[in-house]
Amino acid sequence: MEQKHKKLHLLIYVALALTTIIAFEGVRHNGFVFDDTGYITQNENIQGPISIKSVIWAFKASYCFNWHPLTWLSHMLDYQFFGLKPAGHHLVNLFFHTLNTLFLFAVLKKMTSRIWPCAFIAAAFALHPVHVESVAWIAERKDVLSTFFFLLTIAAYISYAQSPNIKRFLLVILLFALGLLAKPMLVTLPCVLLLLDYWPLQRFSRQDTEKNMSRPLNCPETTPVRLILEKVPLFALSLASSIITFLVQQSTGAVKKIEYLPISLRIANTLVSYVNYIAKIFYPTRLAVFYPHPGTTLSFYKPLTSAFVLIILTAAIIYLSRKYRFLLTGWLWYLGTLIPVIGLVQVGGQSMADRYTYIPSIGLFIMISFGIAELTAKWRYRKIALSAAAALVCVALIICTRKQVKYWQDDFTLYGHAIEVTNNNHVMYYNLGNVFCQLELYSTAVKHFQAAIEISPNYAPAYNREALAYLLSQNVKQAVDCWNKLLILQPKHLDAMTNLAWVRATHSNPEFRDPNRALDLALSACEATDYNQPYVLDTLAASYAATGRFSQAVDTAGKALRLAQAEGQNQLVEQIKQRLDLYKDSQPYIDSSAEIVSD
Repeated sequence: MEQKHKKLHLLIYVALALTTIIAFEGVRHNGFVFDDTGYITQNENIQGPISIKSVIWAFKASYCFNWHPLTWLSHMLDYQFFGLKPAGHHLVNLFFHTLNTLFLFAVLKKMTSRIWPCAFIAAAFALHPVHVESVAWIAERKDVLSTFFFLLTIAAYISYAQSPNIKRFLLVILLFALGLLAKPMLVTLPCVLLLLDYWPLQRFSRQDTEKNMSRPLNCPETTPVRLILEKVPLFALSLASSIITFLVQQSTGAVKKIEYLPISLRIANTLVSYVNYIAKIFYPTRLAVFYPHPGTTLSFYKPLTSAFVLIILTAAIIYLSRKYRFLLTGWLWYLGTLIPVIGLVQVGGQSMADRYTYIPSIGLFIMISFGIAELTAKWRYRKIALSAAAALVCVALIICTRKQVKYWQDDFTLYGHAIEVTNNNHVMYYNLGNVFCQLELYSTAVKHFQAAIEISPNYAPAYNREALAYLLSQNVKQAVDCWNKLLILQPKHLDAMTNLAWVRATHSNPEFRDPNRALDLALSACEATDYNQPYVLDTLAASYAATGRFSQAVDTAGKALRLAQAEGQNQLVEQIKQRLDLYKDSQPYIDSSAEIVSD
């Protein structure tokens, strides 16, 4: 009998792996998209041989608004094997997603001794189209990598819960720390472990009326207070990771201020998002890479309705959990693991994101799978009905996921699809405009930037990129007008000041040169950046040279050069060197292409 079970378990593992690969194999045809440029293709820090310097950078970097050194190291390792060929990077993401699926089945089976409900949970996790974003987006390596350590931590914790000792707990701490180094969203893991203590590990001391409950692992019981106290080191790691992440995102401007998005709007969007995520799990249509935040346009009835739904669901689950503990564990798993990304601390301009469901959805899958198992326990043809239903669900999920993977094949397809399935998505119009710029279809690009501005008149990046499109199409006057409009909208907009200063200082056509105006703008830009941004100092040096102040140009260019070298910006280093030679010969730099900085 034991040999038969081993063969069955092996068959399930093989089936989970094969179906996951079938659902996601299309990623090998996809390219780099969206933020993959910042993470991979235009990130010189992860390119080249791995060295002590690059490892130090990974642990110090606040690049791309995040602190996740282990994720950076994984991207560096990818580059060693695959260079800038996207297929290899994608397949590594798929590899981790497949491992996560197998580990999820393993840890749930270990804790519950229920094979088929656990197999369905793992299959839903593996095949659900809402997880395409986490797998098909190379920059989301942090999702699949952190979840790998999330599940390893749970596996180590199960071993500790069965036989508590310091060595086993130290392994839990180590794996949890590695997970946080991959993505700080794991800060809620100590709370997840407490939920697992409640069910299915049942480590809480119980009343006599509960003594007949099934306890697959027969873990030693203890008091709730002691269970919390034993996790203090884990909570300390969570706190440290949260502080570091907040400071990094605040320093890079990713965290939106209360003035930008009042707390009332954040709470309203949080309530709606909790319900919308559930809806996406049950009906995964109109999935997009970016869902714009509704801001003040959010109808008041939506958060009220959502709050009512959440309250009713929570009350019903609490009531039913007296008999079905898995309901409370699954529900609080879902609610709790979403807290870091639900929008109370708003990072970016999205209202929600599919990638945020990667771990939280497991809680809902637990509720669904074990709930169905309990509801159908007395059905006469239970095995046949559930097997057929599960097979149909899995086939449907595979079809939807394969279709969703194709939307991630390139930026044009990804952004165009997002515009089709969302409303007033100014960010996607802006991004699609950038794609047309890369294709040198500047007039089409301008139309998309203007569409973004029409939707969101204060959206500064669209003005800046519209100016770029005009400049690259040799319409310098329109470009200058765009930057002037942006400076009226935001007088201290760094890129607008820097770009306009560059054009006024270096353009080959005297009609557009205005060295004194360039110098004023460049000085303001340098003051805004404390004279520590190499590209801004480079612009100031060009402005000094345009006004004939060559000694100041040489000094400023020298400082810009040192900063660029320290930051590893090799291309900028070579450009500054060439310009520095001109300044030393008392010659200004003239550039008909008018290089600029873009958002």
